Amino acid sequence: MTRFAGVRAFGVTVLVLLALPVRSPANDQRATGRKGAVVSASRYASRIGVSVLKNGGNAIDAAVATFFALAVTHPQAGNIGGGGFLIVHLADGTNIAFDFREMAPRRARRDMYLDEQGRVRPGVSLYTALAVGVPGSVAGICSVHARFGKRPLAELIRPAIELAEKGFVVDSFLQSSIAGKRNVFRKWPSTATIFLRDGKPLHAGARLVQKDLAATLTRIAEHGPDGFYKGKTAELIAAEMKRSRGLIDEKDLAAYVVKEREPLRGNYRGYTILSMPPPSSGGVALLQMLNMLEPHDIAALGLGSSKTLHLMIEVMKRAYADRARWLGDPDFYPVPVEGLVAKDYAKKITGNLSMTKATPEVAAGSPEGAILRESRETTHLSVLDSGGNAVSCTTTLNSSFGNGQVVTGAGFFLNNEMDDFSAKPGVPNQFGLVGAKANEIQPGKRMLSSMTPTIVLAKDGKRPFLILGSPGGGRIINTVLQVTVNVVDFRLPLATAVAAPRIHEQWLPKPVYWERLALPADVRDALVAMGHTFQDRPRIIGRCQAILWHAGGRIDAVSDPRSPGTAVAW
Repeated sequence: MTRFAGVRAFGVTVLVLLALPVRSPANDQRATGRKGAVVSASRYASRIGVSVLKNGGNAIDAAVATFFALAVTHPQAGNIGGGGFLIVHLADGTNIAFDFREMAPRRARRDMYLDEQGRVRPGVSLYTALAVGVPGSVAGICSVHARFGKRPLAELIRPAIELAEKGFVVDSFLQSSIAGKRNVFRKWPSTATIFLRDGKPLHAGARLVQKDLAATLTRIAEHGPDGFYKGKTAELIAAEMKRSRGLIDEKDLAAYVVKEREPLRGNYRGYTILSMPPPSSGGVALLQMLNMLEPHDIAALGLGSSKTLHLMIEVMKRAYADRARWLGDPDFYPVPVEGLVAKDYAKKITGNLSMTKATPEVAAGSPEGAILRESRETTHLSVLDSGGNAVSCTTTLNSSFGNGQVVTGAGFFLNNEMDDFSAKPGVPNQFGLVGAKANEIQPGKRMLSSMTPTIVLAKDGKRPFLILGSPGGGRIINTVLQVTVNVVDFRLPLATAVAAPRIHEQWLPKPVYWERLALPADVRDALVAMGHTFQDRPRIIGRCQAILWHAGGRIDAVSDPRSPGTAVAW
């Protein structure tokens, strides 16, 4: 069912998409409260997170409990075998970005996915054991808890253990995801045993029990990161890799480290933007695009108008061109971050931007400090507590269910994040994203990502205003951009801002992606006349999970109607 609503924005009534086909009750996707909120892709996980808040935990505790519950109930992307990024804002003004992105194994090499003729071998970086990077999720989320959590780790993981041990009911969204990957699952006996019945996908209404995963989570609850990176779980991972000719061994696992980084900080119309620095490309590209948009009166151009969408497309292609050229792991490559996010640089790269004609060719710019030489099945959670502490966390296995391989005896999926490296400069990955030398494979290196966990502070620079992020591979950044603009520029209610139809341009390939209702005939005709080209059919662009904290104290929490997620507030 599709629903619509007219919304007044600057005196104009606009028609926005409120829901695509929804597989969970609509009222689960919006919540209002005054003491705290959790939004995630799973109703189990969101409810567990809020129960932690109600029982005296802070936003970090709630995020930890939500994270582990997602690993059980949202196996497409919730994980302990993947990685991600997390931004913490504390009420005392502390801001820290936690980088727990996967790392290339020490035996990885630059040309490992190329054949003797130097061509990329199809599928090797996606659905084999060679696709797996060293997981960072457990180390990352435990590190955040160790720094800022209040409740014991074992207490926070216990609900996830119970869900894995006793099972939960498969909904239509999970059933559809399993069905879509059934041929991949059949390749791995350890996966088929859990997610297929007589070779067929679990049906909606079936109970998914994951005993091995419960045991793995119990080891983490009892021993922290050592319960994953050492001992029995590490042995099971290494044995799985050896059987399937993967590269990761116990030395790789023991060597994994979490990086604490300074969040990128920008300013857009008086609001402070905190987002993720490299090896995520999300924060850099988001700040670049906001910088390029800021000189324009977006509200006057009109929500969904051809002028607004033209401007959006133009800034998107410029940011993604720079993404392909300059971004990678800053511990291995000198990424010119300060130059890329400078407002003067935004003016420089938009010098040839016309408001009446598409720019036919866009090349990467040359920011100051430059040295010349990610499935759509990610998931995001946002948390806010009554004290003003906030967490924005995006985590992933890359493709839906990663490479499809469950670790025998341990019960969790492995990632296929190695595909996010540049297997060969200029050759696109599964999301059509290209990279250069900055993102080539090296042992111990972290692959470039599009994940964009973001916290927008109110104009006082202290209070959280908007907490958001999204899955969507290369579409993540543009999802976060458009929801932010919808709230800040068009002053839309959060539910409307999240649900409004979106577009996506990522430099290469050139045709613009679009959602249903994003391009009415007159708008599309105007854009085509300017020189823009579009994909033949609509796509879903992102699934944002967001929280808005009003100055008066009301909290609005919204799970994108494009997903089956749940918002809970109290």
